[in-house]
Amino acid sequence: MTSTRQTADRDSDTQEWTAQERAAMKERAKEVKASSRRTSRAEKEAQDRAAVLEKIGEMGESDRELAERVHAVVTSTAPELAPKLWYGMPAYARNGKVVCFFQSAQKFNSRYAMLGFSDTAALDEGNMWPTYFALARLTPADETRIAELVSKAVS
Repeated sequence: MTSTRQTADRDSDTQEWTAQERAAMKERAKEVKASSRRTSRAEKEAQDRAAVLEKIGEMGESDRELAERVHAVVTSTAPELAPKLWYGMPAYARNGKVVCFFQSAQKFNSRYAMLGFSDTAALDEGNMWPTYFALARLTPADETRIAELVSKAVS
C-alpha cells in the first residue's frame, strides 16, 4: 500500500518513482556493487568512512553542519558502528546492518534534515515509538538526546 505522501510525490497518472527516489536507488545500486569488490575488511571500512565524509562534504551548508555534528555524536557514542553510505546517505551500521542514518533536507527536497533509525535499532517502547527525528538545528541538549538514542539503539 502506498502512503499518501508517496503518492503525492509521484506522478499521479503513472505512479512512477520521483527523480529523487530514482537517484537514491541508483546510489544504492552503486553502493552494493562497490561492497562486492574484494578488499580487506580494514580497506572496506576506510573506504566507507571516506565515502561518508565525502558525502557530508557535498551537502549544502546547513545540512553539512548538522551531518558533521551527528557524525561526531554517533561515532563517539557508539564506536562499534561503522560509517557507510546507504541510499546515498551517511549511515552507521553494526555487522553490516544499518542502525541509524542522516537524511539531508536536500535529499528529497524536505523542509528539514532527519535522523532516522532502522528496525535493527533497539528503540522499541510499548506499541509505538518514533524512528525519525526532524533536525532543524542542534543544541548541546539535542546532541545529548541523540547520544542517548544511539546508545539505546545499540544496546
